[in-house]
Amino acid sequence: MTKFFKIISLFFFMAVCSQQAFTQNKLTIEQAIAATLENNFDIQLLRNDSSSYALDKSYARAAFLPRVNATTGLVYNNNNQKQKFTDGTKRESNGIRSSNLSGSIQLNWTIFDGFKMFATRDKLTQFVQLGELNIKNQMINSVATVINNYYNIVRQKQQLKAIEEQMGINEERVKLAEKKISVGLGAKPELLQGKVDLNAQKAARLKQQTLIEQLKEQQNQLMNVALNTRYEVSDSIPFRHHLILGDLLNGFETTNPQLLLTKKNIDITKLTLKERKAERYPVVSFNSAYNYFKTDNKAVVNPFTPLYSRNNGFNYGIGISIPILNGYNTKRQIQQTQLDIDWLNIAYQNQKSKIDLGLTNAFKDYELQKNTLALEEENILLAKENVTISLERLRLGISTYLELRETQKSLEQAYDRLIAARYNTKLAETELLKLKGDLIK
Repeated sequence: MTKFFKIISLFFFMAVCSQQAFTQNKLTIEQAIAATLENNFDIQLLRNDSSSYALDKSYARAAFLPRVNATTGLVYNNNNQKQKFTDGTKRESNGIRSSNLSGSIQLNWTIFDGFKMFATRDKLTQFVQLGELNIKNQMINSVATVINNYYNIVRQKQQLKAIEEQMGINEERVKLAEKKISVGLGAKPELLQGKVDLNAQKAARLKQQTLIEQLKEQQNQLMNVALNTRYEVSDSIPFRHHLILGDLLNGFETTNPQLLLTKKNIDITKLTLKERKAERYPVVSFNSAYNYFKTDNKAVVNPFTPLYSRNNGFNYGIGISIPILNGYNTKRQIQQTQLDIDWLNIAYQNQKSKIDLGLTNAFKDYELQKNTLALEEENILLAKENVTISLERLRLGISTYLELRETQKSLEQAYDRLIAARYNTKLAETELLKLKGDLIK
């Protein structure tokens, strides 16, 4: 875990170093991740919980130390006394003043409690490790969310570029239609349709620009930076081309944060079971005290009552508390804790099976998207060439606007599939690394 926190410190350093580039209106994925690891609210909340666990652990040795308490008191009395004895004698006095001073220091030291104190100490250590695992799990989840959202912005930016390319084609259509009308070779419906298509693309561009701004605000919230922070993102979506399923499946139970969390909860519950079993044993304690008591009477009615009395001294001894019968409550708690362990073991196996399946399916999706992307990269070249040919044929007057519109639609659909394939490949890669636990080292 020390290595883990060194890496987190490195991310914080990256975040500080990235501020200059960030303010220069350029945000890279590395800077987005660094800012998220430093500022994200969910991560900050879990850091607070982890600090609480660490604070408890720092006092773990207190379970082995004696408990020392001191009490003291000073009482002044002003009493009226009246006494009547069996022989008929009567004594009566008013305004009898006295003072009582008392003090005591007690020490109680548990020597043996069925090793419960040792289990409690180890349990606090496990809770610290649980807090660190919770932080890492949240970091992985937050980083995955930031990566997906960042490249969704890139995706929509590419989509905007495709729309603007379509607008350029429609603008050329409008110009050609106007030229043909000016020389008496065109028809006005062709010009009107061209303008309608162009306006539709302009509306699509406005909608796309709004979507990009909304996604950027969402990214700002994830990074916990000021809303309305303006920046540009990358133009491309890179991904790893050579992920291997065998490497991902190999040892994922030692890296997946969810499985590690369940394992840690099993360890903690086993220590709770030790604490419950320890309650069957006697508790041996060493007890000691120093007591001081002083009474000062200014006057007494009873002649056998001392005017001044003081009692002080030191005492010590061994105390043994032996559990005999408590309504079988200890037995019930032991059985309940054992059931909790059994439940967690089953949950672990179920979780492991689901993650195994998730990795397998995510890898299949990753391979599918890679193959789809290769096809769409080829298709986009064909669609672009087809539009170029159709546009040139229209200039030469050997084609119609209908043919060009069909090729435009084909190009638009090719762009949609291509951009979606790029983004989906990145999503599949991120999900694989998230399940493996390798999204952050």
